[in-house]
Amino acid sequence: MKRSNLSFMPEFFDRYIKLVDESISLLRGLAETQEAFSDLEDELVEVQDYRYQPEKWTPRDMLQHVIDNERIQSYRALAIARGEKVTLPGYNENSYAANTTANNRNLDELLDEFNVVRHSTILLFDSFSEKQMLIEGICFEIKVTPLALGFQIIGHQLHHLNVLKERYLNLIA
Repeated sequence: MKRSNLSFMPEFFDRYIKLVDESISLLRGLAETQEAFSDLEDELVEVQDYRYQPEKWTPRDMLQHVIDNERIQSYRALAIARGEKVTLPGYNENSYAANTTANNRNLDELLDEFNVVRHSTILLFDSFSEKQMLIEGICFEIKVTPLALGFQIIGHQLHHLNVLKERYLNLIA
């Protein structure tokens, strides 16, 4: 399924979803972006502890955040696809980031974790029928579908890859 299959663009998630190429299917997009962080490993090693401002995240913090977000959005998609009617909670990304051990972890471990999570995400979304992908649910007062959450996962990763390239990797000559 593609972005054009979305019956509406969910508020807040739209800023990420719009970063994804309209012509790509969800599963292809998930697969094609799986290696994007690993492809930058050499550069990431050089800047892994850098913060462009004191309160900003390091690249390892950012990678952990992308992993956490993917797990959360995948859970939300699973819950909605399985018929959950309860409003799903939001999460505070800064609170999550403050409670990780990302900066004490090896970058290779984080890249491995990302790849395992992404593989799991692909299998999850591949298991959904088209009907399940379009079921509407509520996440923190926002109407959303599993399909939209899948595209949010891709777009959220693209957003953070852009931040890495613009604010971190541009330091490497």
